[in-house]
Amino acid sequence: MRKFGLIGFPLGHSFSQKYFTDKFERESIADCVYLNFPLERIELINELLKDKELCGLNVTIPYKTQVINYLSDIDKDAAEVGAVNVIKISESRGGRILKGFNSDIYGFRESILPYLGKTEERAIILGSGGASMAVGYVFRTLGIPLLKASILQEPGTIKYEEITGDLLASHRVIVNTTPLGMYPATGTFPNIPYQYLTKDHLLYDLVYNPEFTMFMDKGRERGCTVIGGLKMLHLQAEKSWSIWNENNF
Repeated sequence: MRKFGLIGFPLGHSFSQKYFTDKFERESIADCVYLNFPLERIELINELLKDKELCGLNVTIPYKTQVINYLSDIDKDAAEVGAVNVIKISESRGGRILKGFNSDIYGFRESILPYLGKTEERAIILGSGGASMAVGYVFRTLGIPLLKASILQEPGTIKYEEITGDLLASHRVIVNTTPLGMYPATGTFPNIPYQYLTKDHLLYDLVYNPEFTMFMDKGRERGCTVIGGLKMLHLQAEKSWSIWNENNF
């Protein structure tokens, strides 16, 4: 049996297990199973890795950066981003090799590209975790100037209360990379001045459970184009499957 799974904590919000279980059934993929592994501490990954049937892992909040310390190797894009959400596990004469990748890069880029390019774009990224690193990397490779905003004062970021109407007038792409609004805390949302949003703004929420978040609803009230994280989830999941199964990785 080939085992795959998701590590993070908590995992009640995740659709990954259902996505892959349905995929295995739909595509008649035999002898594979996808499981949730809620780890209260990243150190518990050492016990999990003793399972010789384990072939690959996805990584979610809060371990996308911490897990790097447990890898044998890392893909150059993931290394530049500084965050990993896919681990390919393989065997060699010297033992097991754990190589880290970042499929969030692919998932975000492919899902937002159809909405970009109509005007000169500038972006604000809400949050400073592992997902924000992948989003920032995509914007930089696309040549889109960006600002990062966080609830805390951190190097290279502004605080949410520093987001003004003038700033929103010049930055019309806003991406929520925080867990605010994620099930079960569906009533939460980033504290930004929504009253300055217009029909020219694009709001992208990486949260996919629920499908429509308070962040998106507040954008729709102002006439914004809004995108949820479900498409990105599907894209990054398929990219994970490719990484786990293609020999050139």
